[in-house]
Amino acid sequence: MTPKAVLLDIEGTTTSIAFVKDRLFPFAAAALDGFLAAHARDPAVAAILAEVPGDDAAATLRGWMAADAKATPLKALQGLIWRQGYADGQLKGHLWPDVADCLRAWAAAGVTLAVYSSGSVEAQRDLFGHSAAGDLVPLFAGFFDTRVGAKREAPSYAAIAAKLGLPPREILFLSDVAEELDAAAAAGLATCQLVRAADGTVGSGRHPEATDFPTVAEAFGLPAA
Repeated sequence: MTPKAVLLDIEGTTTSIAFVKDRLFPFAAAALDGFLAAHARDPAVAAILAEVPGDDAAATLRGWMAADAKATPLKALQGLIWRQGYADGQLKGHLWPDVADCLRAWAAAGVTLAVYSSGSVEAQRDLFGHSAAGDLVPLFAGFFDTRVGAKREAPSYAAIAAKLGLPPREILFLSDVAEELDAAAAAGLATCQLVRAADGTVGSGRHPEATDFPTVAEAFGLPAA
């Protein structure tokens, strides 16, 4: 069945792992103290800090960063730091060269596009809005983060399907992480693992596999770029 919607992971799927690990994360870590000094009293930042446990929020955040924790307050704060970096031109969102043209072709054909990433919704929108291929945000019908649930839990995908107003079987989830695909499949979604050599992804053998988005298009009857 040709999917009516495609749900996208970011890191390792649309975007290189190296960009996230070696560019975005160090950028946020280096900017953390200065950002908090300048913005701790801003309502949005104060609300995030209120969700951080412990007497020293900055220390907790640094600990989460070092552990690559998927803590929602950390992801929200990183998103605000990255937003500032995108706005002043220090950051430009990386996309693999095959991604943008396929997304445009799928959207033009009426396929619903959405994103589900552990990075905050705000960070997702900034990456696609300031991508090397231009502003792709208008192509998407929805952005979802860990506020909808954990990525390795099936109910998260059922909730996204409900929000998109589609039966799970009509949604194709693309990710490089087999455990995320397992959860999506358990919720009834179609799945495909992106196995990009440059990211060192190893196929699990549990899901259909593709090396790039044109291969996904061919396998699932989606328009070619």
